[in-house]
Amino acid sequence: MKVLMVLYAGGEAAAHEPRLLAAAENALGLRPFLEAAGHRVVAITEKEAELDRQLADTDVLVTTPFWPAYVTRARIAAAPKLKLVLTAGVGSDHVDLAAAAERGITVAEITGSNVVSVAEHAVMQMLTLVRNYLPAYRQVVEGKWDIAAAAARSHDLEGKTVGIVGAGRIGQRVAIRLKGFDVDVLYYDFRRLTTVEEAFLQIDYALLDDLIPRCDVITLHCPLTPQTDGLFGKERLAAMKPGAYLVNTARGKLIDTNALADAMRSGHLAGYAGDVWYPQPAPSDHPWRQMPNHALTVHVSGTTLEAQARYAAGIKDCLTRFFAGRPIERDYIIVEGGQVVSPSYRMAYTK
Repeated sequence: MKVLMVLYAGGEAAAHEPRLLAAAENALGLRPFLEAAGHRVVAITEKEAELDRQLADTDVLVTTPFWPAYVTRARIAAAPKLKLVLTAGVGSDHVDLAAAAERGITVAEITGSNVVSVAEHAVMQMLTLVRNYLPAYRQVVEGKWDIAAAAARSHDLEGKTVGIVGAGRIGQRVAIRLKGFDVDVLYYDFRRLTTVEEAFLQIDYALLDDLIPRCDVITLHCPLTPQTDGLFGKERLAAMKPGAYLVNTARGKLIDTNALADAMRSGHLAGYAGDVWYPQPAPSDHPWRQMPNHALTVHVSGTTLEAQARYAAGIKDCLTRFFAGRPIERDYIIVEGGQVVSPSYRMAYTK
């Protein structure tokens, strides 16, 4: 079978760091394994013309959330041999799940592979914003020493109210990591946690539109579905507490691009951070790049070297099972048997 991998270019970094498995040069470390079993491996970085050319005879497509191949309905139609789409990481919103289900294509992702990595990144970015870290850092680089300018926008996180939107694997780990900061934590999810879970995590449930105006910091950890696309538009951003902070390590399209830029330029929000954009990679003129008081990064939160080892191993397990005709790990499955079966996406695609 032909296994097509769409991965980012590793360049010099990949040449010096073999653990950079998600680079196209390293092909998740799976080329020897696949070729020894008689399969053909093609690893590309170009996501338009080359992707379209390669899809025609592809049996298995592997991509990542960090350099996503947008698997549209048209691309699925142009890939008659495609049987399996795998995401090396978490989040399969770059795949048209309804079209995949209609074609009987299995879609899976390596659930849990980078939840620790993303949770750590989110908490880091909260602190970066609240403590006004980047302006203070820039003073050092630029040879300045203006304590007043840096301290004027610096706060303690302790005593603040943090809202977690999406209390799944990542959101819960964020809550655990916030325990030591003595903050009040509210959460919203389409499925309320049990009383025992809430007590252990030390979090309280609130409806989304009740949570928003109460929080000093809001962090997003929900999947992108047709229902959550644009979840934070102009109205919800305006409902946030003046001077609040927003962190998004989930998906860029959860937030209205221009509405966020307006809220930041007006000063209604004190800061924005995250590492997710739409599209990805973000164009050089993306409105968020020039917003004041942001601490954005490229989409790197879930692709630490440790996370890469975990999701590469998960992809190998999926392929081993698929080629042997055995079921893929149930927790990994998003689409199977003509249906969207993952709880994270099923409600959005159930008629």
